[in-house]
Amino acid sequence: MPCYSIDGVVPVVDPSAFVHPTAVLIGDVIVGPNCYVGPCASLRGDFGRIVLGPGSNVQDSCVIHGFPKQDTVVEENGHIGHGAVLHACVVRRGALVGINAVVMDEAEIGEEATVAACSFVPVGMRVDPRSLVAGIPAKVRRTMGTREIAWNADGTRAYHELTGRCLDSLRETQPLTQVEPDRKRLPATKVDALMEARDRGIREA
Repeated sequence: MPCYSIDGVVPVVDPSAFVHPTAVLIGDVIVGPNCYVGPCASLRGDFGRIVLGPGSNVQDSCVIHGFPKQDTVVEENGHIGHGAVLHACVVRRGALVGINAVVMDEAEIGEEATVAACSFVPVGMRVDPRSLVAGIPAKVRRTMGTREIAWNADGTRAYHELTGRCLDSLRETQPLTQVEPDRKRLPATKVDALMEARDRGIREA
């Protein structure tokens, strides 16, 4: 992975974490146990510290940055969706930040809360635990239900599994020039079970 020290401060990656080779880590970045950092994510610890707690995931094309003397933190099992931007904020344990959402300076996303996709969480906003916020700017819409919180936790566990799959089998390779006969499909994962459960819920609703 592209990994850079600055002012003598070197990123730290726990051996049980997976950081994609195209992700970029700069300076004061600490990636904890069993984390997943996806392709093209940029974690720039050149002003303030960035901390990823155990089991958290930062998906492809996310940007995390901050201010001097202020940590940007994703706590244990935090879930940061594709293309999200975090700046000098805190995402508490088990919270989810949706695809392309932005969380600004000194904001705090409470435990097991959800920031809906494409939302903008403004400077200093405090999101209560288990709340759903959405919109530009983000506003509290309602309290999350038990089923939704369990769904989000299942999604995070799917990324725990993906971390292991990537450590075990992800390798750079050259593409084939044509599709093989009887091309195999990917093995079943927690995501398959998650999607089946979601589909059952939609049919039962």
